[in-house]
Amino acid sequence: MADSLRGKLLIASPSLYDYFRRAVVLVLEHTDDGAMGVVLNKASETTVADAVPDLADLAGDSELVYVGGPVGPQSLIVMGDFEDTAEASTIVTGSVGVVDPDRTPTSLARMRVFAGYAGWSPGQLDGELEQEAWIVESAEPGDPFYDGDLWPVALQRKGGGFSLLATMPSDPSLN
Repeated sequence: MADSLRGKLLIASPSLYDYFRRAVVLVLEHTDDGAMGVVLNKASETTVADAVPDLADLAGDSELVYVGGPVGPQSLIVMGDFEDTAEASTIVTGSVGVVDPDRTPTSLARMRVFAGYAGWSPGQLDGELEQEAWIVESAEPGDPFYDGDLWPVALQRKGGGFSLLATMPSDPSLN
């Protein structure tokens, strides 16, 4: 296995035309046993208040649930930006981590609810990286909470030839 990508972004290369087309995934865990992450840039049309009323006070009434990936769509992963990182069940990068479902955090600066996740079996993500299906970039604390199209933003941040790639329209036929 290559070095762990925990806390990194996986930016879908333009060659991915499946579920992950133009996706940006935050890797939550990457070990010899596999990898898991959440797609950051696929908002659903469902509000947190409708889907998980218990979290509405923390998230805000109009906050949308995001589609974290194709695996376990009935499961929830709540990401938070913690003032006190000891409140997180897992810190992913900086002050950003996974909210412990058994505790009500008191130090959240912001949070986002994801339904489902992206998962890779042992060696699968490493193989996809070798095939250049993903572009790896460092995550920034605001990435999990970004409103808008994160794909070009993350590519632009990477710089070089990726800046040009970032200008690619969602529908290449419009180019």
